[in-house]
Amino acid sequence: MEGLDLKQMSAMVKIIAEEKNLPEETVLDVIQMAIAAAWRKDNGDKEMNVRAVLNIQSGEADVFVGREVIEDDIAYNPSTEIPLKEAGKDAKIGDIVEEKHKVTNFGRVASMTAKQVVISRLREAERDAVLTMFEDKIGTVMTGTIARVESKVVRIDLGRATGIMPRSEQIDGEYYTVGSRIKVYLKGVERGERGAQLILSRGSEEFIEYLFRQEVPEIENGTVEIRGIAREAGRRTKIAVMSTVPGVDPVGTFVGGRGVRVQAVMNEIGDREKIDIINWSDNISEYIREALSPAEVLKVEIDGKRAKVYVTEDQQSIAIGRQGQNVRLASKLTGYELDIELAKAPEKKKKQNVEDSLLSAIEETAEE
Repeated sequence: MEGLDLKQMSAMVKIIAEEKNLPEETVLDVIQMAIAAAWRKDNGDKEMNVRAVLNIQSGEADVFVGREVIEDDIAYNPSTEIPLKEAGKDAKIGDIVEEKHKVTNFGRVASMTAKQVVISRLREAERDAVLTMFEDKIGTVMTGTIARVESKVVRIDLGRATGIMPRSEQIDGEYYTVGSRIKVYLKGVERGERGAQLILSRGSEEFIEYLFRQEVPEIENGTVEIRGIAREAGRRTKIAVMSTVPGVDPVGTFVGGRGVRVQAVMNEIGDREKIDIINWSDNISEYIREALSPAEVLKVEIDGKRAKVYVTEDQQSIAIGRQGQNVRLASKLTGYELDIELAKAPEKKKKQNVEDSLLSAIEETAEE
């Protein structure tokens, strides 16, 4: 067999499986795909539905060409269709009828095609196996090395695999240098036409939550909880927390003595991003007041999933925040559309003391 030794390939199935850390069934499937591709190259066309079966004991192979049974007397596409009258007495319309061919030899071009299929498919299978292993680590933070910085993504080497951090998952204003070590949150495994990819993040709310879980052991024992996070990476994060134990200050627990806990998180994400830690409340009016911190709120009026928030003139710009950031994050955190309204200043009434009142009464009596 010119350029493609099936007996040798049969013997290599187990060796390749061990080297690539893949199941033997996967390697066998790859080789059978290659045989089918080579046969199609020599004997048919690319539209043909061809599968191959390799006997790894004998080193012999058969290919099966599948065609759909159609009602018409003539198959307009004989590569994929066969008329009912030619399909055999047991065939029905819509069935797939297979025609068996013994593999004998391949031409040089077909052999090259088969080898290319083996190389590319094994590479894909190996990568998919590695990514499947990483699926167990989704939702955790790991350390990697920046391998490449592109306009839309940063590629990060995680040891056995490389993940991508899209622009939307990066921290705004953060500078990435090739070769530097970096912590990333494994958001998920995305499978597409180009194969599977690890999606990494530093700009997500989940990354912030994971960092706090490392610094606040009280989360693990249930003393305090994170009830919500709203984030604009590189600028500001609001995190709502609560305590399940009376007397425990949840905000103080997250901040830590002299701010060491919140500072440890900021050291990882950068000092440019501010973190507001607020008390969560099941009273939505109170929760909205807390969420708009550091602004002081006079009154909150709830109407469905909207709320009017009244503040004094000197608190208006604080409540809204630079470019609307404070009210935007508070809205995201609480789940309510927030409208900041300017409260009318109450009219000042003239104050009268007791002596003034008595004097007025005496004067009115004297006039009478």
